[in-house]
Amino acid sequence: MKNQNNPLIETKNLGKVYFRKNAAPIKALDGINLKVFQGEFLAIIGRSGSGKTTLLNLLGALDRPTSGEIKLEGKILSNFSNRDLAILRREKIGFIFQTFNLLPSLTVVENVESALVHSRMSKDQINSKVTALLDLLGLTEMSNRLPLELSVGQQQKVAIARALVKDPTIILADEPTGEMDPITSREILEKLIELNQKSKITLIIASHGKSMHSDADRTLFIKAGRIVSQKEAGY
Repeated sequence: MKNQNNPLIETKNLGKVYFRKNAAPIKALDGINLKVFQGEFLAIIGRSGSGKTTLLNLLGALDRPTSGEIKLEGKILSNFSNRDLAILRREKIGFIFQTFNLLPSLTVVENVESALVHSRMSKDQINSKVTALLDLLGLTEMSNRLPLELSVGQQQKVAIARALVKDPTIILADEPTGEMDPITSREILEKLIELNQKSKITLIIASHGKSMHSDADRTLFIKAGRIVSQKEAGY
């Protein structure tokens, strides 16, 4: 377990209900109490529909809770305006999705650069930063290719580069290796772990699989919107 003095993220009685017209409400999360610490690798494991994606969306300020609260660096997110939340996402949080969300008409370099569209860095600084990341992830030779010209694993590496180029405090990854073969899946996971360990980026991965138990500092198991158990590394 990492430094537990002051949590980077803390939730209290976090709940999320989706209200539907002419249908019963869906309770996606029900009383989640959670602390995440700087530099921690946290795995959230649960079946489809268990609430893990909803939890990631709330932690990443992509959605607002129905009840309870979320604190990031001691600040209550419900007090933030939509503009402040947008700035928070842009400056603090990197998102990696199973579907990659790459822009098909942009090259690898352009996709990664797109994350810095609001940056105050000069063009030379951006070029240098993007070039270093592509080299780190083994994508230099693919830099001018379009997403459809890449393998699934290469596309996910581009998505990782796009998330990292902002120097985020937190990486949120939702099923980042879900559609990959075991070898590529392991390669992507090892790259994320390396970045977590070397750069001290807080890494939160949601998955339906249990293969990352031995890698994560802590694993939470979620069912029907509740945390039902947790396991720390070495136990």
